[in-house]
Amino acid sequence: MGETTIVPTVPDEQPADSFIGRAIGVYISPGRTFESIVRRPDFLAPLIIAIVAAIAVTETMLAKIGAERIVRHAIEQSGKASQMSAEQLEQAVHQGASIAGIIARVGEVVGAPIFLLIIAALSLFIVNVLFSANTNFKVNFSVVCYAYLVSLVGVLLTLILILFGDTEQFNPQNFVPSNVGFFLNPHEISKPLYVIASSFDIFTIWFLILTSMGLSIAAARKVRTTPIFLTFAGLWVLWVLGKAGLSLLGG
Repeated sequence: MGETTIVPTVPDEQPADSFIGRAIGVYISPGRTFESIVRRPDFLAPLIIAIVAAIAVTETMLAKIGAERIVRHAIEQSGKASQMSAEQLEQAVHQGASIAGIIARVGEVVGAPIFLLIIAALSLFIVNVLFSANTNFKVNFSVVCYAYLVSLVGVLLTLILILFGDTEQFNPQNFVPSNVGFFLNPHEISKPLYVIASSFDIFTIWFLILTSMGLSIAAARKVRTTPIFLTFAGLWVLWVLGKAGLSLLGG
């Protein structure tokens, strides 16, 4: 009699990783992690984390530094302070602080979701229209939300600098030393150059690379990571140049 070989059954679909596993995997094994996300997209948990992180930074900044100091710094950096009397400056700071507090607390809740939705919509256009691949919005949004988790490193550094650094030297418009602009004095160089130097940020590049990798996997690798990243990078450069132009015009 011949022996009967029993072959174990293989599940049709691999089980989805836990959120913790995916969150860690984005840092240490992004390829495998994005394959899991594409199989079973899930954006709610990373989106909540992004909102909580924004709230933590904003509330810590308002409590430790204060809205008035943040507004004063913005006015001084814009060059408008030199055109005001001491009384006018104090009045502008007082009025701006009350408005800035409201805007900051609205922004901490809706800022990250709006940004991520825009990037996801842009991703859909790049992959499906420009490269004629096939992805859907839920998958793209999930990829973008998980890729955005790399910003938590910047959040941690920001909180450390706010809590333990010199608040007098803290720049609320350029939190951490992740770009060249952090090390420059905005009063000693032109505004367009400062905007450009501050915009090319390590965490932004990291986020775009991971997003491009995830989108390539979502498109069944019909589009490679590099073309997607270069498309994002080109649009990003145009955005930065636009901001630099507005700063030159005093915008």
